[in-house]
Amino acid sequence: MAKTKSVEEHNEHLVMLEERKVKSLEKIANVLDALTLWFEDIDKTEWSDRLQWYLAELHAKFLKEDDKVKK
Repeated sequence: MAKTKSVEEHNEHLVMLEERKVKSLEKIANVLDALTLWFEDIDKTEWSDRLQWYLAELHAKFLKEDDKVKK
């Protein structure tokens, strides 16, 4: 009887973990949906110059050093 109870408790624990997993995945999905909407609403022409500048800085700081090492 004690073994049956521990099996039942184990099954209840597994169900509880599965429910928590589903709730967590739903929260992650909601955040991803919100991020998707935010990315769609960004004024891409305004961000284009800024992003280009950041990429140029990244290249100048990190990638040019790698080019020098390879030569």
